[in-house]
Amino acid sequence: MYLIDTNVISEARKGRAADAGVVAFFRDCVEQGTRLWLSVVTVGELRRGADLIRHRGGAAQADKLEAWLAKLVRDYRDSILPFDLDAAQVWGRLRVPHAEHSLDKQIAATALLNDLTVVTRNTADFASTGVRLLNPFSKRV
Repeated sequence: MYLIDTNVISEARKGRAADAGVVAFFRDCVEQGTRLWLSVVTVGELRRGADLIRHRGGAAQADKLEAWLAKLVRDYRDSILPFDLDAAQVWGRLRVPHAEHSLDKQIAATALLNDLTVVTRNTADFASTGVRLLNPFSKRV
């Protein structure tokens, strides 16, 4: 099972214009009935992105992103994992000795606790965490 990082779910939003490897990954998951998960951290990152666009004067684009986010949350409502007390304990450990990429380490902690593979383009940001990784961008069809 997979925990989808923000950059991968954002890429999938592009539809036909999305990276071929990302499209193939999601197609394969649907065909195989593979369960996909999101982290509440990803929901927060996407919310922040929409609000940043709105703050910068891009109301129309922010409205589109918010509508997509609302649909995403509805579609994944039973597959959004919390960042809870156990995850916080793992996250604290992952930040030593290197504190960078704190949000990615929250996602990694959630994946480790739930025995999930993180699907991300930013594998280097997760490398020190010990979590299993899959970069669908590197899988061209």
